[in-house]
Amino acid sequence: MTSIRQLRYFVEIAESGSFSAAAERLYIAQSALSRQIKELELQLETPLFERTARQPRLTAAGLAFLDRARRLLADLDKAERLTREVGQGLRGSLRLNHSSTVPLTGRLLEHLGGYLTANPGVSLEIAQQSSEAQLQDIAEGRLEIGLLRLPVLRQHEGVELHALFDEPLLLAVATDHPLGMASSVRLGQLREERFISIPHRERGGLSYLSASLCMNEGFFPRAAQVVSRKTTQLQLIQAGFGVALLPASMREIAPPAVRFVPLAEACQSTVALACRRDAGELVRQFVAAMKN
Repeated sequence: MTSIRQLRYFVEIAESGSFSAAAERLYIAQSALSRQIKELELQLETPLFERTARQPRLTAAGLAFLDRARRLLADLDKAERLTREVGQGLRGSLRLNHSSTVPLTGRLLEHLGGYLTANPGVSLEIAQQSSEAQLQDIAEGRLEIGLLRLPVLRQHEGVELHALFDEPLLLAVATDHPLGMASSVRLGQLREERFISIPHRERGGLSYLSASLCMNEGFFPRAAQVVSRKTTQLQLIQAGFGVALLPASMREIAPPAVRFVPLAEACQSTVALACRRDAGELVRQFVAAMKN
């Protein structure tokens, strides 16, 4: 079978115009080069060069072989370069899902844009998914990156969390709500309010954090007639069904009829990135870029 070495030797002779020049450029003895070409011709059962006193000349078979040999070597170079770039985390595709309370705005969008600009060989497939489903899919290898809010109640073996940043929680109300014009609100003032996001006993995230903050003030948030843990809660707030404690970043995707009021207490929410502990270089470089 024809070897890659023989192909490279053959193309080098054809392009340099002589066995001696090719041997010099390849850093091998001319006798070794001639032996390899002779073996190649025996395998192909046809001469590739006409040996003349002045310089070798390609035969008709050699001319036909040269074009295809160049293509094969070019394809091999591309394959090697692609493999190297994938191995070094410079090329590939990543699946990234984010929870509904982690909108891709502000800092996150800036970091994503910077990463993609610096890595033109990488593409992202983005979808929205609950935190619990993200962690499950990452643990089972169906997802590379997750963006969610802490706390996480259920731990998954092989999955690690990287805290990215904190942001303040605000009270989200309809513009005509009595608290809508307040300069700030204390958590204790929300004791009688209806919350459109109530935590599930087995789920963490923003609703769990909100309930914990309320319980620190001596009450559990009362459920509204309609509740939601998705971005639809913004529409529910706008329609006057209830209130919610939401991160400041959600102001950028909120409808105009939702007002965000600062809390008197310093309440913070943490956005975290989830990935597998044994993730490859592509994921590792993405995580590093997002943490900068």
